[in-house]
Amino acid sequence: MVTVVAINGSRRNGSYTKHALELALDAAAETGAEVGMIDLGEHDVPLYHPDHDPDETVTELMRRVRDAEGVLVGSPVYHGSYSSAFKNFHDYCGFEEYENTSVGLLASAGGGSYGSTLDHLRATIRGVHGWVVPQQVGIRGARNHFEGGDLTTESLAERVAELGRVVAEDARLRSDDRASVPAED
Repeated sequence: MVTVVAINGSRRNGSYTKHALELALDAAAETGAEVGMIDLGEHDVPLYHPDHDPDETVTELMRRVRDAEGVLVGSPVYHGSYSSAFKNFHDYCGFEEYENTSVGLLASAGGGSYGSTLDHLRATIRGVHGWVVPQQVGIRGARNHFEGGDLTTESLAERVAELGRVVAEDARLRSDDRASVPAED
């Protein structure tokens, strides 16, 4: 069984990003994946400093990413990029956490533009050798698509669910491929 973990880069109560990631995780679970959420709104991750070791909380969050075969990364759009909460946590993570991991990207915009956020996420995940799947989801004018925590726009809900399924399936295939490679002597 593969594990898919979502990283919610929003700290806002009632986060549209978190609601969308929950939908993607539900779809991943329907494929048989074990799923979990890292909600950066629930953790006070200390500002990254390269000369200091991460605390126990950050070490545990990093372990969860490292142990997952699939990761869903979601961020609200802040000034054309991703959130500082995600950036700070992502600075702690490196090759050990992401190398050969299947990663799906999701951005929720209060306004109309999310493209640069997805581009920045893709570049930084690829920078630590994460395997970004071709599917990605951007939600324009997010507040217009949610009601009571539910994504009510059917076409967007299906795209978000498909993202969860694709990450789980890609993680499963990549995991099977790694298992079939003979061990080095």
